[in-house]
Amino acid sequence: MPFKKGAVLTCLLFLSGCVALAANHYESVFGPAQTQQREVVANTPHATQYLNGVKPIIEQRCVVCHGCYDAPCQLKLSSPEGIDRGLSKEPVYNGTRLLAQTPSRLLIDATSTQQWRDKGFTAVLNEHQQSADANLAASVMYRSLILKQNAELPAQQVLGDEFDFSLDRTATCPSIEEFDSYAQKQPHAGMPYGLPALEQNEFAVLQDWLKDGAKMTQIAPPSLTELAQIEIWEAFLNQDNLKARLSARYIYEHWYLANIYFDEANKSDSPSFFKLVRSKTPPGEAIDIIATRRPFDDPKVDRVFYRLQHQRDTLLSKTHMPLALNQSKLERLTAQFIEENYQVTQLPSYEPEVASNPFKSFAELPVKSKYQFMLDEAHLIISGFIKGPVCRGQIALNVINDHFWVAFVDPDKNSSPQISELLLNHEDDLALPAAEQSNALPLSSWAKYAKRQHEYLNAKTKLANKVFADGNNLTTDLIWQGEGHNRNAALTVFRHFDSATVVKGFVGQSPKTMWLLDYALFERIHYLLVAGFDVYGNVGHQLITRLYMDFLRLEGEQNFINLLPQPKRQAVKNYWYRQSHLSLSEFINRKTILAAPTGIQFKADDPQAELYSKFKQHLQPVLSERHAYQLVPKPLLSLSSLPSKAVNVLPQVSFILVKHGEQHKAYTLIHHNAHYNISSLLNEQGQRAYDEDTATIVPGFIGDYPAAIWYLPNEEHVHSFVENMHNMKNEEDYRALKLQFAIRRSHPQFWHYSDLLHEVAKQYKGIEYGLFDYNRLENR
Repeated sequence: MPFKKGAVLTCLLFLSGCVALAANHYESVFGPAQTQQREVVANTPHATQYLNGVKPIIEQRCVVCHGCYDAPCQLKLSSPEGIDRGLSKEPVYNGTRLLAQTPSRLLIDATSTQQWRDKGFTAVLNEHQQSADANLAASVMYRSLILKQNAELPAQQVLGDEFDFSLDRTATCPSIEEFDSYAQKQPHAGMPYGLPALEQNEFAVLQDWLKDGAKMTQIAPPSLTELAQIEIWEAFLNQDNLKARLSARYIYEHWYLANIYFDEANKSDSPSFFKLVRSKTPPGEAIDIIATRRPFDDPKVDRVFYRLQHQRDTLLSKTHMPLALNQSKLERLTAQFIEENYQVTQLPSYEPEVASNPFKSFAELPVKSKYQFMLDEAHLIISGFIKGPVCRGQIALNVINDHFWVAFVDPDKNSSPQISELLLNHEDDLALPAAEQSNALPLSSWAKYAKRQHEYLNAKTKLANKVFADGNNLTTDLIWQGEGHNRNAALTVFRHFDSATVVKGFVGQSPKTMWLLDYALFERIHYLLVAGFDVYGNVGHQLITRLYMDFLRLEGEQNFINLLPQPKRQAVKNYWYRQSHLSLSEFINRKTILAAPTGIQFKADDPQAELYSKFKQHLQPVLSERHAYQLVPKPLLSLSSLPSKAVNVLPQVSFILVKHGEQHKAYTLIHHNAHYNISSLLNEQGQRAYDEDTATIVPGFIGDYPAAIWYLPNEEHVHSFVENMHNMKNEEDYRALKLQFAIRRSHPQFWHYSDLLHEVAKQYKGIEYGLFDYNRLENR
């Protein structure tokens, strides 16, 4: 029976009264709440206790779920500032909000704990009277840990319905005043949530630390050698002439997500990392960050300074994008942007319609310089599409296939005067949805950008038909070969439903589709999905971003298709978009198939497969073999040919550890969801081609969010595991397999295997290592 309005109001008043009583209780017992000074200087007993004892436990047991934007309750435990900030009931990822949300980026949108309290964040540490008893009793962190200590999980079993592991679950996020009620209603919800409790010795370390006031300190500062490199690079990025200032702005807008390190200055396994930021203050002074939603938003200062800020938080695999800077990189940038013969007459404005359109704002930079700059670090730039804030959530990712390869048009062939003229004449048609800022109206915006895309593609196709009229130049010679040494020339993207990964090389079996990117397409994808995307934007902004990406995906696919024999081009496209009603995006792109013939001589009956082979041959010198599935031992390699019914049961990403003597080898088993097409925005399941699902197994680690962890202690287990995988047909079979070989959430030694997994990952990933995230770890 529905509640009456008066009854609902009475309940709400009662609950708010309970919270008020709880607040009064804590104030009466422990005094009024106020933020505390917890940071201590280095080389003190408190600092040593935190760095050597507490920090490793928080990282290995807490940060694996509480590390970034998508951490439950925005509780980011990867730095002292995040621990002190606490939690919020407001989720960052909300695909339904009508108005843009106020950003809550740590170290950017507030500079003190009190400012976070004013923004609605509540403490997880005691902020009442500072005594041993109060520091435990009034700490949400301690109460959450002790709640788990009192509720053990059933060993190696599937957990019950009282646990909700869905990414979009409604988090409770209790303040200390609400915690008693929370614990009574959810006695199973202690931390780590849905995972085993901490070992007693680990719990004792955190208990002593909390009891003592939770004092924290920062990691060691950069070395003198690194500081010297910062001085060199900040001098380069902050020269006074217009050419250098425009170049620095362009570099910043492409590198601002990178974790920068100096590979010649620090040869250790754990160098310092830095973020390139915009500051109100010049080199030599303390950094004063310019806090804007996007990297190209109006800084509201007369002069922007580009600075390197030390990154002090824990590295997370899902956001870690390392970028090495050294003398050769400095010389490369100088040659590309400073020594090139061109003039900059004035700096572009920061008005949204200009700043959001790189073809307007950076029109005076040479096309070849810009494109070669992006290609030099193509893996980093595309990783921004994947590991930037857009990556969270299936709505953001259902615009791409589960497995595809990426190659690039050679910059010498993509920077002719004709191309430059095309971009100049159509700079308005190349405008991107970020011009609407963060509160877009999707339908009217889409119609406007669809018309512009149509105009640009018509002009592009007309020019291509003219240039390639005889077919002699439409060959694999168009493809960038990485100058014979750069492994960024060939990339593979894996989508894992609501996350994704990009790696170097053409990895896995031949994919269904492939992208061939030219400069204008590469640039637009970056400004659509990275520089121009606001994770705090409204539903309209997110929707128009998704719809516009349809154009860009289709364009990248069409560039590849245009290399096929002319009679085969439409047939291949039709297969990629089977059972698809002609979407508006496809309608706009309908005339992009070239009339010009290909210059490639095809001999096989399957020209698409032959073209893949020609791409691999053309790029062979720079193909990374790091994840070559052919290097997987023969018994495990057969997992790449699992029957579709077995693949259907698998999660998106499974990590497999195999013990060989005293060593461990790591492999990743990836489930590729097949689709008849990906032109449907809201009905992805209706387009699923389940009988065509495939799996790929590769050496090492692909993916940042393991859904399943398997441990095989010897060869006998390997053979049994593989045999059972091939015979698997349903969920019951899968659960039986997990009971035998998996490290489930409820495994009594889960944390031992978690530590082992990360130790092995350090060996495989090197400078790319970061903690995995367990928010997608399945309960099966």
